[in-house]
Amino acid sequence: MAKARRRRVRDTWKEKKWYKIMTPTEFGDAEIGSTPARDPDMLVNRSVESSMRELAGDFSKQYIKLYFRISGVSGDIANTEFVGHKVTTDYIRSMIRRGTSRIDSISNVTTKDGKKLKVHVLGVTIKRAKSSQQKFIRETMERMVQEAAAQKTFQELIEDIVGGKMASHIYHEAKKIYPLKRVETVKTRIIEEA
Repeated sequence: MAKARRRRVRDTWKEKKWYKIMTPTEFGDAEIGSTPARDPDMLVNRSVESSMRELAGDFSKQYIKLYFRISGVSGDIANTEFVGHKVTTDYIRSMIRRGTSRIDSISNVTTKDGKKLKVHVLGVTIKRAKSSQQKFIRETMERMVQEAAAQKTFQELIEDIVGGKMASHIYHEAKKIYPLKRVETVKTRIIEEA
């Protein structure tokens, strides 16, 4: 009986090189991790997730997740671009209680420098609001998001959204209609042009 020869398995792990993943300049060119790849071109379009706590060192902002995409590699550094953010679902659930009203507003906006985004704002009232009051609050949220986007560049708008300034402005304006417990920009996503 003939012996079967064992094929030697090539160890592809040794061929890989490690690359540092850096945030875009609007997030301070911080290192958010490292990733291995055989070829730098394989890194392009790879998605990376980070929390606001890791970037800013602010523990109170740990519920904000930021999403980046690797746009290019130079040397051993992988540069990224911001593609969106999201607030964790457990944080959203903690805001909503029985006897309150949840008001969602989703808007497609274009910034002053032509970037298109989808912005999801969530408002929670102290007590249950009438449907007419909810409608007015939703319209106010949409109007304020549209106005802010039209006046600001992409970088300024993202800083306002992630930093909580936009949610604060909406809260102070919308609470005149009905008392609000909290307003939060829960999700943003860049709309890719086909």
